[in-house]
Amino acid sequence: MTQRVALVTGAMGGIGTAVCQELAKAGHKVVAAYHPQFDNKDEWLKEQQAAGFKDFVCVAGDVSDLASCQAMVAEAEAKAGPVDILVNNAGITRDRMFAKMEKDQWDAVINTNLSSLFNMTKQVSAKMAERGWGRIINISSVNGVKGQAGQANYSAAKAGVIGFTKALAQELAAKGVTVNAIAPGYIATKMVMAIKPEVLEGIVNSVPMKRLGKPEEMGAACVYIASENAGFMTGATLNINGGLYYQ
Repeated sequence: MTQRVALVTGAMGGIGTAVCQELAKAGHKVVAAYHPQFDNKDEWLKEQQAAGFKDFVCVAGDVSDLASCQAMVAEAEAKAGPVDILVNNAGITRDRMFAKMEKDQWDAVINTNLSSLFNMTKQVSAKMAERGWGRIINISSVNGVKGQAGQANYSAAKAGVIGFTKALAQELAAKGVTVNAIAPGYIATKMVMAIKPEVLEGIVNSVPMKRLGKPEEMGAACVYIASENAGFMTGATLNINGGLYYQ
């Protein structure tokens, strides 16, 4: 298998970590991108090394800022080589009912969850097209597909991720570059597992499979989309939500 360079944003969160690990298991060189304010990088690296992942390259940057993304991708390429696989995974929430939502809560979520796709993809898509091969994987959400009360900002951003994916896929289809999205449901990350037990029970009961998704299931989906076998799939959205919602 040809080793590819994979750059994953939001790499040190629950889903991001699993994506990095699964891509590394598949033989790819993984660059883990994180926000400069993330203060547990060294601890995260130690955990990965203890788990057998000793070759992760780390780069810091703010995905909501274009200049920061330019610098971050340049650093990634200097350390690991040209980016073949981009996983736009970074995201935040600022949940609030719309009547009480502040403009800064709207802007923060739109900038981090949606504008980041422009900021990051702009750095690598043309180069991928020139080389005739590339994989762009955008992480959306079930709530970008069905909507969710209290998440007008998040749902709008994640719906935008799907629209961006479909449009860019058409632009790059003849260039050997695929663009796909994954819309996860409730995944058993540390953040989700910290929810109050009674609330978590209600969430699990709402899922037809009666369980949460595993982070490694998200990672495995990214591995498939990044593979040669997925070369004919582009503009698609994989709904991985245990049957919670179908588009």
